[in-house]
Amino acid sequence: MNTEQYWTERYENASTGWDIGYASTPIKTYFEQVKNKDLKILIPGAGRGYEAECLYREGFTNVFVLDVSELPLRDIQERVPDFPNEQLIQDDFFGHEGTYDIIVEQTFFCSFPPTKENRTAYAKKMYELLKPGGKLMGLWFTFPLTGDMEKRPFGGSQEEYLTYFEPYFEIKIFEPCYNSIPPRAGNELFGIFVKK
Repeated sequence: MNTEQYWTERYENASTGWDIGYASTPIKTYFEQVKNKDLKILIPGAGRGYEAECLYREGFTNVFVLDVSELPLRDIQERVPDFPNEQLIQDDFFGHEGTYDIIVEQTFFCSFPPTKENRTAYAKKMYELLKPGGKLMGLWFTFPLTGDMEKRPFGGSQEEYLTYFEPYFEIKIFEPCYNSIPPRAGNELFGIFVKK
């Protein structure tokens, strides 16, 4: 089964445990402090795109949603009919091209089988997609890996994650998240990484 088919089937079967139905509090709080509404923002693996919807409704005009499956992109179109269609992109993250001021991490990193190769490729691709001085920000799960390569979401540790990010980014903040949603409390790191 290819990646697109895998995720499409998860949506069709409502096997979407990551879907909380609204924008995650830490991400919403971060963007409430961002004054420049013209920044070009990418949300990869965005799913139903509640963060994108929230940002768009708050006046951020250059929000791009990237997902390998068409179904969640259609869902955004139905909920937010005036969201620009050209900013809803069905594509594989690793094949995507473009440059952004900010990339938002929200339950995307944890979806890849947690091999060193996958996690290194993720950090490198984030670096490539950001403009000079651009920021990767968002949330990373900190619960331990189980060893089950099918049991998403996949966690890890702050120390491990830093081995992937430090070659490409200046670490501005990477610490336990103080305002996680209740089901994720104590299991998230909030990070802001600036492209070197």
